[in-house]
Amino acid sequence: MQLTYQPFELELKHTFTIAKFSRSSTPLMLVQLHHDGFTGYGEASMVPYMGESYASATAFLQQVDVSRFTYPFDFEAILDYLDEIAPGQPAIKAAIDIALNDLNGKLKQQPCWQLLGSDPVQMPVTSFTVGIASPDVMVQKLKDAKGFKVVKVKLGSSDDKGLINTIRSVTDVPLYVDANQGWNDCEQALDLVYWLHEQGIKLIEQPFSKTDPDSNAWLTERSPIPIIGDEAVQRLPDVAKAKGIYHGINIKLMKSAGMFEAKRMIDEANKLGLKIMIGCMSETSCATLAAAALAPQCHWADLDGPFLTVNNPYKMPDFLDGRWVLNNGFGLGLSLTESVSK
Repeated sequence: MQLTYQPFELELKHTFTIAKFSRSSTPLMLVQLHHDGFTGYGEASMVPYMGESYASATAFLQQVDVSRFTYPFDFEAILDYLDEIAPGQPAIKAAIDIALNDLNGKLKQQPCWQLLGSDPVQMPVTSFTVGIASPDVMVQKLKDAKGFKVVKVKLGSSDDKGLINTIRSVTDVPLYVDANQGWNDCEQALDLVYWLHEQGIKLIEQPFSKTDPDSNAWLTERSPIPIIGDEAVQRLPDVAKAKGIYHGINIKLMKSAGMFEAKRMIDEANKLGLKIMIGCMSETSCATLAAAALAPQCHWADLDGPFLTVNNPYKMPDFLDGRWVLNNGFGLGLSLTESVSK
């Protein structure tokens, strides 16, 4: 087994603004695991608020002893080992897990989605995310949403109704909204939720701070729209904590430390009667296909990463009628560009 990796700066089509910060690019670490003539591909998307960086990812990878990754892979034991190396750092752990899953599929000559028990026919539509911006810029961003059946709008600004009105001036598609912990008054939030319900909003992510379960639970109890925990739900133990506070959870591979734990989170959420959304950070086709392999087991998907970037180093996966198309390629089914193949 051999591990290789390269830093990569993923550039965004538009400056991305949410309730608490803006950015125009995202640092990634592209990871490869080589074994028995096959290569598994993974990536870490290290969005700034999660606290990972090129330096932390490199330091982590330098401590990884890949001789412990023997085939057939024991994904649970491998994740336990990665957690022993250092706490936190779920994105770089996800990169290793994704590469292992891709490699595992190639060695077994099966697609990852099949190994994980997904049915491609059950693939949900994925949403296209529009960050907080001026009306003119938001309208411009929506032009990139051609082919999408759902738009996700970032809220938590000083004029959330104005943002929704701008979107509604150009499209009547169903909307998801994500406050990114940007709300702070329960009564005002509830008034806004009822107004959003009239505008056709289908779900609301993380209205209040992840450290304020009482306000989130208060709103969930009264909301006519499903309230989804995002920042509050990172890894498996957080799923049980979400019960009674949110209607559902948003799983992201960069929070869950990869596909193995994400699958466990899906199974746990189903046991608890929680709805499930699978989302992404700023990602290439690699991590998007990894999440898409699990998406048919979820109620909603927000896997628009490659559409929001200008320098995706891999070929764009197949996308049809608002949904990602899972192919029969072994592993992730990732198609490489000539530059990546080299």
